[in-house]
Amino acid sequence: MQSDNKLFEDFSKVATSALGTLAGVGREMEDAARRRAREFVGSDDAVSRDEFEAVKANAAAAREAVEVLKAELAALRAEFVSQTRQEPAIYVEKLA
Repeated sequence: MQSDNKLFEDFSKVATSALGTLAGVGREMEDAARRRAREFVGSDDAVSRDEFEAVKANAAAAREAVEVLKAELAALRAEFVSQTRQEPAIYVEKLA
């Protein structure tokens, strides 16, 4: 019986050691992931909130400017169409 107990003791020690090693590997992987996340956030690849808000404001202003220009273009087109329809009458009057 004592030999069986020794076998189970050895197996228990190996299993405990293996689980401890796996837990250590897990902690190291977690630490490495945290380091990478901090490096990414701290690097130039990330955009600060202030920069994001500034670009967002510029984009909104550009959209508004585009809408104003679209309205102006529509008005100019309408004016052009009305003038081109009247021009033949003006030319007829000049010729007569």
